[in-house]
Amino acid sequence: MDGQAIKAALGRNIKFLRFRRKFSQAVLAEKADISTIFLSNIERGNKFPKPDTLARIATALDVEVYELFKTDLLPEDNKEPINRLSEDIIKNVNLAIAEVFKWYLR
Repeated sequence: MDGQAIKAALGRNIKFLRFRRKFSQAVLAEKADISTIFLSNIERGNKFPKPDTLARIATALDVEVYELFKTDLLPEDNKEPINRLSEDIIKNVNLAIAEVFKWYLR
């Protein structure tokens, strides 16, 4: 497994575990003492956290650090629904934010 594949697996697992705990990115980021932007980059496989950050994320998710790297945590056939759910949530949040801004800008 190359470096990019490790980052991708880590990001998928964190996202999966976050959904399983019913945490938003903001909640997990706060619990792990990182920014939501950094967490988003980790989940997308764009960034790789330092060991102490990995430990804080694992603690916030109530798992051991090694579990963040398990390749069988999320079966391949279950990844697509999670990705679609994530996209739907982001879309709905963006729509809600737009509505709030319209209301306030009246």
